[in-house]
Amino acid sequence: MSDEQLRQNVIDELEFEPSLDAACIGVAAEHGVITLSGHVTSYPQKTAAERAVWRVRGVKGLAQNVEVRLPGHKRRADDEIAQRAVNILAWNTQVPHDAVKVRVSEGWVTLTGEVSWHHQRTVAEAAVRQLSGVVGVFNHIELAARVQPTDIKQSIAGALARHAKLEADRIGIAVEGTTVTITGEVDNWDERVAVERAVWSVGGVRNVVDRLHIA
Repeated sequence: MSDEQLRQNVIDELEFEPSLDAACIGVAAEHGVITLSGHVTSYPQKTAAERAVWRVRGVKGLAQNVEVRLPGHKRRADDEIAQRAVNILAWNTQVPHDAVKVRVSEGWVTLTGEVSWHHQRTVAEAAVRQLSGVVGVFNHIELAARVQPTDIKQSIAGALARHAKLEADRIGIAVEGTTVTITGEVDNWDERVAVERAVWSVGGVRNVVDRLHIA
């Protein structure tokens, strides 16, 4: 597929996405790498644009340069955003009570603290980024040390093998302490996400280095 055709496919997908106003988003394509520019009116729209790009077959990389420009009536004071973020995390039963701290500066939210599982970290970020007035999220939540499996590499290989969408023999796994490096080749972005999710599902993993290539 030519870069020009890929660019047009991405534009079509952005326009098709119902949660996104793509009128002010620019798209460039070079060697399968998509660059988005321009602006949107909310942070959820920015993440929706990113998800839409990765749905397009042939996309090998993404440079996300879209700016969030909040309309005047949607702007919020930092202390208001911080209080609402604290409240929404307190109400979320998947996030341990008082485990996550919130700091806000010019609409950018920084999350810190420590949780036991990766999904708790992602749930906290997902909850906060939906708040009105948020222009971006830095997720610095760390994972607490856990008792290590007797063979963490074998556990990951088993998780990959059980996944219906993945060919486990195409994935390389290297373990150093609590850091896992994954290499190899997958057919699309969904498979890449599935590999990462399988690795994060294994107890004891604290860091993942993703060096997978999309075929």
